[in-house]
Amino acid sequence: MAKYTRNGPLEQDAVFIYSPEQLDYKFSETHPFNQKRLQLTMDLLKQINALQPEQIKTARVATDEELLLGHDAAYIDIVKRAGHGELRNGEGEVYGIGTEDTPIFKNMHEASAMFVGGTLTACDYVMQGKTNHALNLGGGLHHGFHGKASGFCIYNDSTVAIKYMQKKYDARVLYIDTDAHHGDGVQWSFYDDSNVCTLSIHETGRYLFPGTGAVTERGNGEGYGTSFNIPLDAFTEDGSFLEVYETAIREVIAHFKPDVILTQNGADAHYFDPLTHLYSTIKTYEVIPKIAHELAHEFCEGRWIAVGGGGYDIWRVVPRAWSMVWLAMTNQQVPTGSIPKEWLDNWQKEAPVTLIPTWEDPEDLYEPIPRKEEITEKNQQTLEKALYMIRQN
Repeated sequence: MAKYTRNGPLEQDAVFIYSPEQLDYKFSETHPFNQKRLQLTMDLLKQINALQPEQIKTARVATDEELLLGHDAAYIDIVKRAGHGELRNGEGEVYGIGTEDTPIFKNMHEASAMFVGGTLTACDYVMQGKTNHALNLGGGLHHGFHGKASGFCIYNDSTVAIKYMQKKYDARVLYIDTDAHHGDGVQWSFYDDSNVCTLSIHETGRYLFPGTGAVTERGNGEGYGTSFNIPLDAFTEDGSFLEVYETAIREVIAHFKPDVILTQNGADAHYFDPLTHLYSTIKTYEVIPKIAHELAHEFCEGRWIAVGGGGYDIWRVVPRAWSMVWLAMTNQQVPTGSIPKEWLDNWQKEAPVTLIPTWEDPEDLYEPIPRKEEITEKNQQTLEKALYMIRQN
């Protein structure tokens, strides 16, 4: 009998992992990575009565032993000492600590370990059969490497979580990443592992950090054929993004047959995002988790863990986009029409931009893209190349 076989009834169909300490992951007041987005999302869900107190479970702090599943001991030591002001000038830079992307902040180890622990909490709830689905929006820091911080990410919670599920539950894991940036840290951690499949749909690295995620990155050794990358052309819109996503996820999951799905739900492919060049609207973020939910039940007896990720328009995009993940997990109808007035009134005082007053984006969000046909065709060709090995079987 598999270690993760459910032996009794579910305690809850879905749980929402959160602790206020997750807000302590803060580089500076002006850094684009801003965890106020967690507060904004939770408040919005509560305003529409979609998130109940009993569904919220406390995130724990990952232990050093758990962090070692995905990170080097010397690196963990550097992170600890950096957060307590114990590094010599420049000592952390070789580890990616103290750089422009990842500046040092107080107690950075403790805050980062809380993110990892939140994702591990989600894993245990799902793999122990207490719930079908678990969401840790504080997670999704997919650029962290074994011994180096990168792209705002110190510890890579998804890498640690996958290793944790392999060790504790002997699980076969499908990792799906729809962040606009390539999920490089997770991919390289499992590049030669045949029991972990990574699928990343992202903006092409020709224009965007981290510059990896080419369609030719397919895995290595025993892991060859378990790494899938679909780099999308800049200015890709909803229709093309969703066509690529749905086709890829359905073919990859049917081919790989995982025990559990872990999805990274970056919200930075939206037109408003200041760091990327994709043209998705909120429609994309409604569809992505619905399909993941459907396929988790079809292939994994419902086992689905979701984390957050990128998303740098924290006011107009992230709260609506991340609400969609929870609504899909809990089989709740996506609202239409107006965002609750109390939420708008409360947060508009702080927002540097005018909040979107509706769940839908405005119809005239951007000018028509003159290269739409060409971009769509190019993305389709990239999809075909990425799935070539599956389609030959």
